[in-house]
Amino acid sequence: MAASVLMGNTIASQRAIRPTHGFWGDAWERLRLNRAAMVSLVVIVVLMVVALFAPLIAPYGYADGNLLHGSEGPGRDHILGTDDLGRDILSRLLYGTRVSLSVALAAQVVIIAVGVPIGLVTGYLGGWLDLVVMRVIDAIFALPNLLIAILIMSMLRGNISASAKHGSNWLTSLDTWTKGLIGIFFVLSITHWLTVSRLVRAQVLSIKEREHVEAARTLGASQARIIRVHIIPHVLAPVIIAIAFGVPGAIMLEASLSFLGVGVNPPTPSWGLMISNGIANMRSHPYMLTSPALALGLTLLAFTFLGDGLRDAMDPQMKR
Repeated sequence: MAASVLMGNTIASQRAIRPTHGFWGDAWERLRLNRAAMVSLVVIVVLMVVALFAPLIAPYGYADGNLLHGSEGPGRDHILGTDDLGRDILSRLLYGTRVSLSVALAAQVVIIAVGVPIGLVTGYLGGWLDLVVMRVIDAIFALPNLLIAILIMSMLRGNISASAKHGSNWLTSLDTWTKGLIGIFFVLSITHWLTVSRLVRAQVLSIKEREHVEAARTLGASQARIIRVHIIPHVLAPVIIAIAFGVPGAIMLEASLSFLGVGVNPPTPSWGLMISNGIANMRSHPYMLTSPALALGLTLLAFTFLGDGLRDAMDPQMKR
């Protein structure tokens, strides 16, 4: 009897000594054990640093070309070689990181500002509002994102060209200031929030019927307080995971549009545009294709592995 009591006290003391990190602390501890996710996190941080300090890191300007040094292979002056216009490929790669991460950041802003609120409101209120919004989302989902993007970009390019002939206006000024990214931002604002909105709605439909929400409603808590205090904390983890997985999709969309010639305005560097130019010279100068393709692939893999790690780390059943 005394031995069992002593053993119980020992276990209780060990539990008392063991630090409690909470949900987010435990998720971070599990994420640290995932080597692929941590390496990917380091790669993403390096990409962010490169994007911020590209003018200081790049040895040349992204638009500086010299036709006398066009299509030169990797060497001392140009580590990754030059393109057919004599522009340094390394410098264009570094500046292209800015374009890719800017699109990724814009996509996540759209998710937080549009997708999450719509999912919260429709899931919590339900009724005719939920029915109408979900049918609109289903209609947009029925169309391929790339097709919608191409149509919108073609229309915007036509309107911007027509406006430029009659003098500059706010649309042409904004397109010039963003170097052609305004169309991509507009496409993301239409298509990129749909998945997260449906995910948040499904989570809210499950959470709003739980006991703690019913108790808060019985005690007279307002709908705004119930959403803010009792529902939003429970949907944060799926939203964070969806954002991590949504970044590669946004980067790939921009690269695809630039590859097809309806993305950024030349000479602004984009990895998709550089891949398009590299394919034309693939047989004679393969290095023009290799560098941007590797940069794009490495970035997509880094965000994908980080998303996998976040999904495993935020799963309460994943105990290591």
